[in-house]
Amino acid sequence: MHRWENNIKYPISENTALLIIDVQLGFDNPIWGERNNPDAEANIALLLKAWREAKRPVIHIQHCSVAPNSPLNPDTPGVDFKAEAMPIDREPVFQKRVNSAFIGTDLEAYLREQEIKNLVIVGLTTDHCVSTSTRMAGNLGFNVQLVSDATATFSKTGPDSKKYSAEELHAINLTSLHDEFCQVIHTQSLLEK
Repeated sequence: MHRWENNIKYPISENTALLIIDVQLGFDNPIWGERNNPDAEANIALLLKAWREAKRPVIHIQHCSVAPNSPLNPDTPGVDFKAEAMPIDREPVFQKRVNSAFIGTDLEAYLREQEIKNLVIVGLTTDHCVSTSTRMAGNLGFNVQLVSDATATFSKTGPDSKKYSAEELHAINLTSLHDEFCQVIHTQSLLEK
């Protein structure tokens, strides 16, 4: 287990948005391989509850894959949100077809219109859509906090045929993002604010 700094660099204001990326049923499909952090969805649910109680903005991202055999294809039940991250009321949902939540969506325009400068990012998967969206958010000038124990990924085999565990990929991506595109923090540090 890696220890990330829990100090909050960016303020958690009433206008800090919780950005929930791709918490969808399709990621339960065994096609993805071995996964790390089985508590990610439970931590996402805790943060979502806290955000709703504080009446802070909540934004959902939904991946709609163009690949016909993808578990996240819109023609399959896998595209649906998991119960732990189901949108309610008027919480906006932005649908994307690529890794970044900012490409092909109105997410950036919405954040600017709502004067949201601070983002807390959670979701799936650490090394793909979470990482890409976090990098873009940082480059676009948003203050980003990425919650290490509210995201997860899957093991993969590299081009060198070496197998990389989900935990290795998770840690490497968080390390790469921390202090460059975001501050990596824990769920508990946010719940204490």
